[in-house]
Amino acid sequence: MNPFVSRRSFLASSAAAAAGLMTASAHGATSSAAKFDISLAEWSLHRTIFGGKLDNLDFALTAKKEFGIEAVEYVNQFFKDKAKDTKYLAELKKRAEDNGVKSVLIMIDGEGNLGDPSLKKRLQAVENHYKWVEAAKFLGCHSIRVNAGSAGTYEEQLHRAADGLRALSEFGAEHGLNVIVENHGGLSSNGEWLASVMKLVNMKNCGTLPDFGNFRIKGEEWYDRYKGVTELMPFAKAVSAKSHDFDAAGNETKTDYLRMMKIVLDAGYSGYVGIEYEGGTLDEYAGIRATKALLEKVRAEIG
Repeated sequence: MNPFVSRRSFLASSAAAAAGLMTASAHGATSSAAKFDISLAEWSLHRTIFGGKLDNLDFALTAKKEFGIEAVEYVNQFFKDKAKDTKYLAELKKRAEDNGVKSVLIMIDGEGNLGDPSLKKRLQAVENHYKWVEAAKFLGCHSIRVNAGSAGTYEEQLHRAADGLRALSEFGAEHGLNVIVENHGGLSSNGEWLASVMKLVNMKNCGTLPDFGNFRIKGEEWYDRYKGVTELMPFAKAVSAKSHDFDAAGNETKTDYLRMMKIVLDAGYSGYVGIEYEGGTLDEYAGIRATKALLEKVRAEIG
């Protein structure tokens, strides 16, 4: 338990109020509840990038040229050592802007557990994320996506994760940036638990990034994905349309996209829905196109 007091804790109430000003920027240009914009999560191309066939600097161009997508979600693993490299970030930003592509967020991994049982490690994890808040702000993103990794009992993890997230969100608020959590394994894949974390943090710039598919808590223990997304949508500032395989009609085999998108839109969400293809049957480019086609079909049906 033992939550630490952030060095910025005295700013919490004013930061939360100020963060209310940035909620509109977390959404796309659409205003109708029956519409949404499509973005592309860079992880959809992780095999292509790790294989040396695509450079992170060319991600925005690829999204626009190959898929007709004008909003991108970066992954820090592809430019891990560039968070403070202003020359590199300026080039990344320029290439996106030159192609009319909006930088939406950066997904952050490998910077420590924000809910670590160790107070020292938890504080270090918070501080490790500072550079990515600054990099995201420089690129024009509205958020960084983080993980709520922790250990201990249900209640202990609840308070530890909330503690780390609150401290980081206070720093994010100072930069006009959101800190959003994805259901990404462990208790974070329990929708009720993560929603409780959000309520405990109680800051307007701390929210969620519901992922359609990441509801495996551990082993073969799965949380109901529709229930989970429903619970996380009140706090959502981004949405991840996870896909793996498709049937002959073009429907995702594990997630009913029509049902899921109705949950998303019924929550009043009108922001970006990010394609995150992780399948192995189709190559990454074909998988992205199949996911985009499915989202467009669902959008037409709902509209």
